[in-house]
Amino acid sequence: MENLAVGTVFSEDAYEKMVEALFVRFPSFQKIGAGAYKPGLDRMEFFDSLAGHPHRRYRTIHIAGTNGKGSVANMLASVLAASGEKVGLYTSPHILDFRERIRVIGTPGHESAVELIPKEYVWNYVNRWSETFDHLEMSFFEITTAMAFSWFADRGVDVAVIETGLGGRLDSTNIITPQLCVITNIGLDHCDILGETLPEIAFEKAGIIKPEVPVTIGESNPETDPVFERKVLYTNLSSPVFMGDRARIMSLLSFADKAEPSLWKDSEEIFQAMDLKGEYQKMNLRTAMSALDRLGLRMEEPGIRDALIHTAARTGFHGRWETLSDDPHIICDIGHNAHGLKYNFHQLGRMLSDGECTSLIIVYGSVSDKDYESVFPLMPENAAYVFTNASGRRALPAGDLKQKYTDFCGWSGRPSDNTYCASTVGEAVDLALDLYRKECSGNGTKPLIYIGGSTYVVSEAVDRLRLRR
Repeated sequence: MENLAVGTVFSEDAYEKMVEALFVRFPSFQKIGAGAYKPGLDRMEFFDSLAGHPHRRYRTIHIAGTNGKGSVANMLASVLAASGEKVGLYTSPHILDFRERIRVIGTPGHESAVELIPKEYVWNYVNRWSETFDHLEMSFFEITTAMAFSWFADRGVDVAVIETGLGGRLDSTNIITPQLCVITNIGLDHCDILGETLPEIAFEKAGIIKPEVPVTIGESNPETDPVFERKVLYTNLSSPVFMGDRARIMSLLSFADKAEPSLWKDSEEIFQAMDLKGEYQKMNLRTAMSALDRLGLRMEEPGIRDALIHTAARTGFHGRWETLSDDPHIICDIGHNAHGLKYNFHQLGRMLSDGECTSLIIVYGSVSDKDYESVFPLMPENAAYVFTNASGRRALPAGDLKQKYTDFCGWSGRPSDNTYCASTVGEAVDLALDLYRKECSGNGTKPLIYIGGSTYVVSEAVDRLRLRR
């Protein structure tokens, strides 16, 4: 068992070893996948009572969903900070720094200031509670959730935007009683844990819905809408459900459409100006706007628009259709399931057909517990593929991924001659850059490198590109 160095003196090196020990010593989904999932709230509720229920010292907004949780959370945090609130923001996973998960946005007079949880705070918190973590056999996510709740209280935040880790009903964040619940969308992901059908997954996500708390549902779906309607009917009769993609408010008693919030009339203009550039952000934006309308902020609409447009800059949000370099042109995105990747691959195909780029070089990796084969039909045909794998034990070996894709091409009639394999992400990035240089013949060619398929692939690629600079 890894030593957390309890009682030793803080240093940068000791801190890094402690964080790595947290990943190793306590079950982490990032490291081992489903084996880290510890359903149930008993451990979290007991520890929360020991810690003094810190999340009760500020308001909260709770966000669940298959995709878009992080984007919506950051949009809401940006607007809340612009309104003068000090905002806690708890999201996962991180790209490079563990502390990206736990941020405070906005201080008086500095609404765009971003503060990561201090390393010393992490150090002291883990040292203080290490024996309790062991005794309760807490998971990595339970520990980081409790840490976030405590730091937000210590920093005196006014409100915290809390993203679920997995599901909702049994997620460790579900001990809070928020002022608003948001469920972004429902897709097939983590089916081995949450269920194999959309209604089953919706049932787990709907577990964050609580009595007297209004709910925003980002995307309506005939398979999942009845799940949410039943949940709210039995749990939350006094509050309406806001349906983001229908621009309507559903009254539980009449299911009648009501007036459209005025801010929505500018949604296309806001979307085009946003620093979050993925096409999928259009739906996330509507979800966030629906949630903001329900919150009833005392803030002029120009301020809301400005905060939404500058979300990434004001919250330190990374890894979502992010341009890493203009020359060479490199875009990364942590989308990792078919429900999310369909938007990314459609956008890449549109960029190719519209002449925004002349060729595509896609660095792609997956984890072994994803339904990666369902992604193959979504991938652009006219692209060079560099298949790779991240360093974690969940990673699907690059050779296996390339072979599966080649098999798919064989029976679907796609070309597969422009595919490559790299055993590390660093090698994949280097190979993609070599292909990029060969494509740049000086006659107006504009290749584009896209890196994605896994948070871990993006993380290691970003690290590699930093080293090359």
